Amino acid sequence: MKKYIIILLIGAGVAVSCQKQLDLPSDGRISLNEVFNNYDRTRGYLNSCYGYCPAPYMDRSSFTDEAQDADDISPASPYSFWYTGGITSQSYSQYSADGSPWGNLYTGIRKCNVFLENIGASKTIATEEEKASWKAQAHTLRALYYLQLIKRYGGVPVFDKSLPVNHDFSKDVKATFNEVVTFILNDCDSALKVPASRPGFPWQIYDNQYGIMSRAVAYAIKSEAVLYAASPLWTDGTYTWDKAKEITSEALSQCLANDYKLFDEQPDAGTAQNAYALYHFTSSNDQRTRDKETILNIGAQMQVWRYAGLPTNQGMEKAGPNPTQDLVDRYEMANGEAPILGYSDASRLVPILNPASGYDPQKPYEGRDPRFYASIYYNGAVRNLDQPNGKKVESFVNGEDGISASNRKFTRTGYYLRKYNNYKSGPNGNADGSIRLFRLAELYLNFAEAAYQAVGPDAAINAGNMSLSAREAVSAVRARAGMPAFPTGMSKVDFEKKYRNERCIELAFEEHRFFDVRRWKILSQTDKFVTGMRITKNGAILTYTRFKFADRASSSDKFLMYPIDQSEVNKMIDLSGKDWQNPGWID
Repeated sequence: MKKYIIILLIGAGVAVSCQKQLDLPSDGRISLNEVFNNYDRTRGYLNSCYGYCPAPYMDRSSFTDEAQDADDISPASPYSFWYTGGITSQSYSQYSADGSPWGNLYTGIRKCNVFLENIGASKTIATEEEKASWKAQAHTLRALYYLQLIKRYGGVPVFDKSLPVNHDFSKDVKATFNEVVTFILNDCDSALKVPASRPGFPWQIYDNQYGIMSRAVAYAIKSEAVLYAASPLWTDGTYTWDKAKEITSEALSQCLANDYKLFDEQPDAGTAQNAYALYHFTSSNDQRTRDKETILNIGAQMQVWRYAGLPTNQGMEKAGPNPTQDLVDRYEMANGEAPILGYSDASRLVPILNPASGYDPQKPYEGRDPRFYASIYYNGAVRNLDQPNGKKVESFVNGEDGISASNRKFTRTGYYLRKYNNYKSGPNGNADGSIRLFRLAELYLNFAEAAYQAVGPDAAINAGNMSLSAREAVSAVRARAGMPAFPTGMSKVDFEKKYRNERCIELAFEEHRFFDVRRWKILSQTDKFVTGMRITKNGAILTYTRFKFADRASSSDKFLMYPIDQSEVNKMIDLSGKDWQNPGWID
């Protein structure tokens, strides 16, 4: 038995189950039969199926071209290893954005499998509708866990039943990415067959149900899974862009038909700059009375002011992920024109300016997309919105918030993170926000990507009561931010460039960029290096000088996927002779 317990992490986390009281046969303790024939214990077991999905966090942006982390100067920090290439399959879990969630996700999958196997024969006093509701939650959770696995690791083994202790792992195989997507879609469809009533599988969030699986979550999982399956890194013909269009349009139309809306509450001038800013530090735990955009939020409330703050913030500890000049350049002007058309040098230090944009390199932060002001602290930015003539950010050399190459409390790039940060937050009270795992804006963008790939930017797609083109879907997201619509008649190539830029801006610092550049297979282009802006001040004159950071080793193809823990790979090799390690991660 010992041999099998050692390697069960690869299979489905059953090793953990040998230590879980609820999973043990009757030996003086509680048995599964006793669990599933008791109402409260059954509910308790379902509750225990939750909590295995990695929560998104702002630090992942430092592993992308969105940010250079101020902690890269600390020799033992993850970023120093990540940027210089000192990462192996054995150290990846120590230095990555979320460790190695393989075992934890399979533990969640195993618990869902146990629940689904036992709930059908349960004699607990519950209505069949209630049991169906519980099963729908478990199916959706299992789909969510598999989605998180394949985003990180590619193809993985699929288990739809819990594994016995004497399971023969030598016969296990890794399913392909698209085979897992099929399993995910089937799980979501099983959940969605349950009636949309309150005791069934509803759209609404009721009392004490914050974070529970719902119909919107199932549709969001389907939307993201099929989008990834059709993308360049994973496509194998199983899921075409036309099929992705069909599934993403259904997901969007269903959510729109059931009272999901982009958050568009206009704040007071002294609260936030715009609706986009307000949304990202507004609680979503409101039973969808105010926030009707969030689909699933599992992230903890962050303390941006402390862990990605300005050095003039009382109680701040480090500057954290510092937005790059590359990201700043992606923010369009308020008129919808790109300020930068490209660069005339390989180091991206000499920008080619767009004369139609109105961009002034001597006043680079004027007239930009409103989301820029909501997301980034730049030199001259107003700190306290209720004091518009008060203190401003000084990120110039020797300024109070000045750029530094040697102190982790100061920006490395010339910029600080503002998104999620309520300027009123501090040691006496935290009012910062959290990252949503799924929100309606992503569903708009997922649909837009699948639609333009399948039928072009301007063709209307009919789904339910929705008739929408890719261009109109993107434009709806931009309208909430106060940005003009995409023009009609764009070529597919031009639309793709503008769409990818839009996706980066709308979803900045929400973990999407990390996975997007991988599924598009452009990691070597985007993440090879990043740039910053050094500002010097002489009297009233500011001089802006772009600079390049050292090349990152984390842009090679092996970083397209996480490595599986090498110790687990070695155990599988010993058992079956199969090497399950992802390409490039053989240490």
